[in-house]
Amino acid sequence: MTILAGEVSSDIQQRLLTHYKRVRGETEQLADPLTAEDMQLQSMPDASPTKWHLAHTSWFFETFVLADRLPGYRRFDPDFHHLFNSYYNSLGTPFSRPQRGLLSRPDLDTVFAYRRAVDRSIEQLLNEGPLTPDMEALITLGLNHEQQHQELLLTDIKHAFSINPTLPAYLDITADDEDPGDADPLRWLEIPDAIYGIGSEGEHFFFDNESPAHQQLLHDFRIASRLVTNGEYLEFIEDGGYREPRLWLADGWTLVQQQGIDCPLYWQKREGSWYQFTLGGLQRIVDAEPVCHINFYEADAYATWAGFRLPTEFEWEAAAYILRKPDQLAAANLLEKRAFRPLAAQGGQNQFLGDLWEWTSSAYLPYPGFRASPAAVGEYNGKFMCNQKVLRGGSCITPAEHIRMSYRNFFYPHQGWQFSGIRLAGD
Repeated sequence: MTILAGEVSSDIQQRLLTHYKRVRGETEQLADPLTAEDMQLQSMPDASPTKWHLAHTSWFFETFVLADRLPGYRRFDPDFHHLFNSYYNSLGTPFSRPQRGLLSRPDLDTVFAYRRAVDRSIEQLLNEGPLTPDMEALITLGLNHEQQHQELLLTDIKHAFSINPTLPAYLDITADDEDPGDADPLRWLEIPDAIYGIGSEGEHFFFDNESPAHQQLLHDFRIASRLVTNGEYLEFIEDGGYREPRLWLADGWTLVQQQGIDCPLYWQKREGSWYQFTLGGLQRIVDAEPVCHINFYEADAYATWAGFRLPTEFEWEAAAYILRKPDQLAAANLLEKRAFRPLAAQGGQNQFLGDLWEWTSSAYLPYPGFRASPAAVGEYNGKFMCNQKVLRGGSCITPAEHIRMSYRNFFYPHQGWQFSGIRLAGD
């Protein structure tokens, strides 16, 4: 991490403290509907217990901000450095990710005490100052890191609850009994041949994998005006989409055959009708809503079946900037944002931001000139640039202020437990 000279003004320090308190509070609000038993659950190696998310986000601030930058700081518990390290191997050997759900100790009360202790120390650091620009950058990174874990907290508990035969709801989210009507007709938006600016740099926060900003030559292409709906995806299922090998990439077809997949994650058929498990429990499929929890192989197979393709991440970003100005994304409190599920595109919505993460055909690779920081925090993104696919756009459970056009999310092609969907493109 490069050390920047100078000091941050007291006004900036206080704004940062206000932001810190709000983000940390939002994480705990998301945990409020859960019991201590709920927060211990880990349903698969890709997911983590809520309790671990609460502790790890505190570990991040303790490790990267407090340990070396607050004079006289003493770690809350030396054992936590091992238990709640995620993947920072340069800092020591992390505790086994698939076994996080086995950590019954520390108990939940101790984890919350850990959060309180870290919060007090960060508040001391911000109130007493002086704060250097590199310290401000690390705290800002920590807050964006915590917002990522807010999203993971929800996707992980949803997966855990889906395994319970009683299909419990995270929140009492009652589906509207009224038929919402059809989604807007799908239109094709023409994007002209040009050189487009891609990536981010400047005053606003961005992760290192969004830089350096650079230019990409794109040939003219077209992109769908909205996401693929449940009803449209159901046509793919009923047309034998999961039984036709010619639609699938080889790895995807192997996955479908080995696991007996015949519908999206969380879908199930009861008495001839399709339902899906949601954060509000089991609810009937709404045809007009975007199809959700699709993995890359499913997205690619659907696009092939429909006679189109997935956009590249560069096409997606160029189209998003042309068709939607960044300031159109209204800031919203996470708990007030929508209904923890994607809604139908109606009234001209193009769904580029804040509906579902959208699979692209692009491999997750570094931009030209990318260099990860040589410090431990450099392990954040760069070392994962292999064998994964890029998703764009944010989802209905992504904190609204956390979404931006240049944001690059990335997952392995088989993973569908995130709120991910499909936007078609064509030449």
